[in-house]
Amino acid sequence: MFAPPDAITGWHAHVYFDAGSRDAAARLREGIAQAFPDAVLGRWHDKPVGPHPQAMYQVAFAPALFPTLVPFLALNREGLAVLVHPETGRQKADHLHHAMWMGAVLALDASVLPE
Repeated sequence: MFAPPDAITGWHAHVYFDAGSRDAAARLREGIAQAFPDAVLGRWHDKPVGPHPQAMYQVAFAPALFPTLVPFLALNREGLAVLVHPETGRQKADHLHHAMWMGAVLALDASVLPE
């Protein structure tokens, strides 16, 4: 049986950076803030947090923004790795099986994600 698209209540994008790419991450963040005022920009995490293997910040957005925000990320990420995943209430599946990567695919720590 197929999951219906309306099972998606929102989307998250995780923008990964390191010391050498933090300026690029800041430029992308500013661009998102200007172009998508309804998106919610999470705080900077300068160390790995949760399942994420390197520094990152999160962008939370409604399904209606997907057709414009995801292409914006693709065109403006300056080589940064970006994980985009739906929010369905199934964190492990959302991060590991329903996710899309731009750039490098980073290994997530699945052990910290609830089923």
